[in-house]
Amino acid sequence: MPVKKAKPKKIFVLDTSVIIYNHNAINTFEENDVAIPITVFEELDNFKKGNDNKNYEAREFIRFMDKISGKTTMKNWRRLNGPTKGRFKVLMEEKSTPDACQIFGADKPDHRILNAALRLAEENPDHKVILVSKDVNLRLKAKSLSLNAEDYETGKIKDVEQLYTGKTYLDEVNPEVIDKLYREGFCSLSEIGLTKAIPNHYFVLKSLKSSTLAFFNPITERVERIEKQAISRIMPRNAEQVFALHALLNPEVKLVTIQGIAGTGKTLLALAAAWEQRRNFKQVYLARPIVPLSNKDIGYLPGDIKSKLNPYMEPLWDNLKFIQNQYGEEDKEYKRITEAVEKEKLVITPLAYIRGRSISNVIFIVDEAQNLTPHEVKTIITRAGENTKIIFTGDIFQIDTPYLDAHSNGLSYLIDKIKHHGIYAHVRLEKGERSELANLANVLL
Repeated sequence: MPVKKAKPKKIFVLDTSVIIYNHNAINTFEENDVAIPITVFEELDNFKKGNDNKNYEAREFIRFMDKISGKTTMKNWRRLNGPTKGRFKVLMEEKSTPDACQIFGADKPDHRILNAALRLAEENPDHKVILVSKDVNLRLKAKSLSLNAEDYETGKIKDVEQLYTGKTYLDEVNPEVIDKLYREGFCSLSEIGLTKAIPNHYFVLKSLKSSTLAFFNPITERVERIEKQAISRIMPRNAEQVFALHALLNPEVKLVTIQGIAGTGKTLLALAAAWEQRRNFKQVYLARPIVPLSNKDIGYLPGDIKSKLNPYMEPLWDNLKFIQNQYGEEDKEYKRITEAVEKEKLVITPLAYIRGRSISNVIFIVDEAQNLTPHEVKTIITRAGENTKIIFTGDIFQIDTPYLDAHSNGLSYLIDKIKHHGIYAHVRLEKGERSELANLANVLL
């Protein structure tokens, strides 16, 4: 019997981008060893102050390292907590041959991190040393120096083209079944040719004579017909928008994700549905992550904090104004919206300002959720208390942060991981409804 060849041991070197993506990353490499260059700690020191997610991740990692280091040095290899974990150490030596600082012509943190990994590989020829980074350019530099480099894979979705859409089109349904749906309002899964369905999954059912919209109700375990309805005088313009409004208004669904390109109506539908349900909740929160231009801190902008944040919140105010303008200025509903904002029954705010608050008795919309990490999405959801509904909207192909992409952002991760649960519903909006011009730009540019 042939002897199985042992796999070479691995040492993963983490750069700063991995830590600010997930402060718990050090614990996700199973039995392999993990090394942190000392320059990473220097960079984290610059990140520790502030309200953004990267600041929170930096602080949490620093606290974690302080806890596990105890009273001993981290210069030598030490066992991570847990019998199946590997070891960790801090890399103090950042001089190597070749010298990345000299090759790339600058003594900068990225190059010192490269040197630390190169030095470690030279000292451990029996191990496979791999630099792990969310920074594509740093990975390319590492590979140019013959150093193994990988993206941080935990939480990544492999095939976003196959990501769950929340809907199915069935074209050859028995006309009698569609007649039954119109007559009785429901049918069984077997009657539309299925043996099972994902909870709250949506269907466009067509026969030669007629068609209808329906969803699978996990409570009754039946396929139930959906009727098109206007909300706050906003009428859905296509089947996907009808599905989205149904999910948003369904009291049994506590978590909704709406994915779609610009102009498909994600934010408008979410806000209109939230306003429609305001009497069922203490407050309506509409929040979005702040992603400054060129990823500079908002401190670069002139004015007080309100002036700095207003440009980022403007799209949300635009959607609220659009809903308000469906009514005349003397209309009671128009005045109710103004009053709700003044009394903070309806709050539009940066997502960072929500951190630490209790999310109870609230309908909470998180816009531009593709700019969140999987860990941040989890943090938001785990703060949900009694009588809370959370809605995430976003476009996974329009990401504004340097260390996220369509595969690794929190919205993709959430859609992929939670689709089989009865209190969750998802709809992908694909048809742009903003204007013919906007549709043309989405298709051709």
